[in-house]
Amino acid sequence: MSSSTSPVAWELVDSSGRRVESGQTTVMGYDQASGDHVHIIDFSSCKTEGRGFKLVSGSVESLPFNIDTDIYSKMKYDAMKYFYHNRSGIEIKLPYCEESQWARPAGHPRDVMSPDPNKSYQGNYTLDVTGGWYDAGDHGKYVVNGGISTWTVMNQYERALYYGDTSVAPFADNTLNIPESGNGYPDILDESRYNVEVLLKMQVPSGALKGMAHHKAHDERWTALAVMPHEDPMDRYLQPPSTAATLNLAAVAAQASRLWEDYDSAFASKCLTVAESAWDAAVANPNIYAPMEQGPGGGAYGDDYVLDEFYWAACELFVTTGASKYENYLKSSSHYLEMPSKLVGGEALGLTGCFDWGNTAGLGTISLALVPNNLGASEIAQAKANIKAAADDFIAIGNAQGYGAPIEEALVGDNLVGYPWGSNSFVANEAIVMAYAYDFSDQKDVKYLNGAASAMDYLMGRNPNVKCYISGYGENPVQNTHHRFWAYQADNSFPKAPAGCLVGGPNSGLQDPWVRGSGWLPGVRPAQKCYMDNIESWSTNEITINWNAPLAWISAYLDEQGPEADGGDIIADYGDVNGDGAIDALDMVAFKRYLLTKDITTINATNSDINDDGQIDAIDYALLKKMLLK
Repeated sequence: MSSSTSPVAWELVDSSGRRVESGQTTVMGYDQASGDHVHIIDFSSCKTEGRGFKLVSGSVESLPFNIDTDIYSKMKYDAMKYFYHNRSGIEIKLPYCEESQWARPAGHPRDVMSPDPNKSYQGNYTLDVTGGWYDAGDHGKYVVNGGISTWTVMNQYERALYYGDTSVAPFADNTLNIPESGNGYPDILDESRYNVEVLLKMQVPSGALKGMAHHKAHDERWTALAVMPHEDPMDRYLQPPSTAATLNLAAVAAQASRLWEDYDSAFASKCLTVAESAWDAAVANPNIYAPMEQGPGGGAYGDDYVLDEFYWAACELFVTTGASKYENYLKSSSHYLEMPSKLVGGEALGLTGCFDWGNTAGLGTISLALVPNNLGASEIAQAKANIKAAADDFIAIGNAQGYGAPIEEALVGDNLVGYPWGSNSFVANEAIVMAYAYDFSDQKDVKYLNGAASAMDYLMGRNPNVKCYISGYGENPVQNTHHRFWAYQADNSFPKAPAGCLVGGPNSGLQDPWVRGSGWLPGVRPAQKCYMDNIESWSTNEITINWNAPLAWISAYLDEQGPEADGGDIIADYGDVNGDGAIDALDMVAFKRYLLTKDITTINATNSDINDDGQIDAIDYALLKKMLLK
């Protein structure tokens, strides 16, 4: 950032102070979302890996940072491990939690609840909802948030079936270091099943609303920070059923059914039975809406529009069963083949985005585009085209922003324009859409891959707060996430969060008392600066399953793409073996000569290690040949 309206000189220096690259900034100008006057520094020509680099411009210099090509190989693991750490009902222990500071007794080992006696809905039953993932920093379990989170984790695996590699982490068995590792099933499916099984348990067992799903289950009042889950003193209740929750259950259970069919047919059959009964119950009760008002002990997750959930559930059931009743419904839906770039349902008021817990139509379209089904080729092509069109919108938005975030300010409350609660998750979900656009583009249009990487750059620290919003990563990572157990700032006897947790990030609503008590009022600060790294700031610094699920998805995707996932930054010349600025047949000649002579001085070593394994060998030669033939 500079106040100059003219380009200014910059240098990239290594840890010894030696100049590696230099140039002039590009003046972006005033950026509304950040309130900054922005200059862009492009040092993508640098191919030197190392530690302790700095950008210097006049008397201003950056934090020291590293340049390497393997940042996502560990992050994809840490982001998925978040879900094990937040399991309810079992002891979190070594070796699975990796360090003793994160070990804890089982939280709510017998989580048996009855309907909340203070609500209008009453049922003469209890449900054993032991297990599953805690939703966020609290101890609640929410079907609509659990729905999109579990779908995203399972979709990560399902995408790898058709476009990726299921033999590697986190997809293969024995790659996540979880209690189920070694059981012969993909670890990522084991982890998602842990939450699917609780979603199945949330179904109403009897009465007029039999087959519907309870919207959520949580404590009667909010618990304090620095409370062990097993020491939670509150009574816990089921909250009334809703159509949205019921359709979430139908969609996720149908998705789980097809993914488990080859591994555990009995479980797959159970999932499908629940999914179809939930669909029928939702059709019979299409307008039981979750209230927008938040009560004590749990978030509202209000939703008074559920046609998107109907479409999503119909898509998942159709892909799994091929049944005409689901096909007929989804084809008649106003959301048919839709991939939004603006969200207007649930609690959204026109936000830039593709999907969230309250806007789920895009999830159904992804499943139709990804998984072989009985739709016509032209309809599948249209679904893919719509996904690419949304990705184009996100790329254009990012290009217009000073810090490259693919999100625009929008109405987020009464007369308040800015960023929504959990804005970072909107960015991460948009990266998923850009990744699919790359998969679906005929010639692998690199703009989509760069767009996904650029979205991650914003989350990783290219933002006006100079903050990596992912714990344990970057030079200035988030430290004080809002969480009952990872509560070091509130009580030093508790641990900090492990690496790989994505916080909600800038939120113009600034709802929590801590930020308001600090003098931060809604509408006063620029949207991207409405963020505080404090454990009390639940409106900007909470962590939750539906934010970490897309982080796990996109970090694994970018790791898979390897050298091609450059985001316009440092890896664009992999394959330029002779260093002449082009990747062509001359590079094949240079590489073949090197393999015969082993004379490293005849090639650019960094560009030639295409798979980045520290060796230059026949595997890299084969990858170069593949690049040229593509």
